[in-house]
Amino acid sequence: MPLRSDWSARACSLARGLDVLGDPWSSLVMREVFLGNGRFDAMKQRLGCADTVLSKRLGWLLDAGLLARRPYTDNGRARQEYVLTPKGEDALPVLNAVIIWAEKHLDAPDETAHVKVIHRGCGRETSSADTCEHCGVRLTAANTSWHSLTRTAEPVPLAVAPSDTPAPAPHETEIPG
Repeated sequence: MPLRSDWSARACSLARGLDVLGDPWSSLVMREVFLGNGRFDAMKQRLGCADTVLSKRLGWLLDAGLLARRPYTDNGRARQEYVLTPKGEDALPVLNAVIIWAEKHLDAPDETAHVKVIHRGCGRETSSADTCEHCGVRLTAANTSWHSLTRTAEPVPLAVAPSDTPAPAPHETEIPG
């Protein structure tokens, strides 16, 4: 039996969107990349998941074109990190909406376990997923921060798709060492 249903060809836009972003691990991987944490080992440590879980989700997000690989060198060793593509960057309002909904309707386990969506242009928290409710500016990864006291005392500016992000290409799933 397959681990996951394929909803990519459904007539419903919500079903097709959930096919890509509806998996909790995939959305958490996207959170990490938006927060600038695109290296496999760092993501694995932050998420507390198994290599196979992270590799599978990264594969799905690569295949869907939301992430791309970018080479970097670590102690002379060639490695790959994951970065947003423009398509991945466009998922920001979806993640913002989940954060804002959870803050409004779900209890946090403690006072530090809150996340705020901040428009950096005016410096204010917003409860709108796509537009700053205070100044009316459209929220983008380039002008938005997330503030989570479990991560840092200051809001974290979000990562944007590098201007040299390659077009998504098929990948081979591998577990980086």
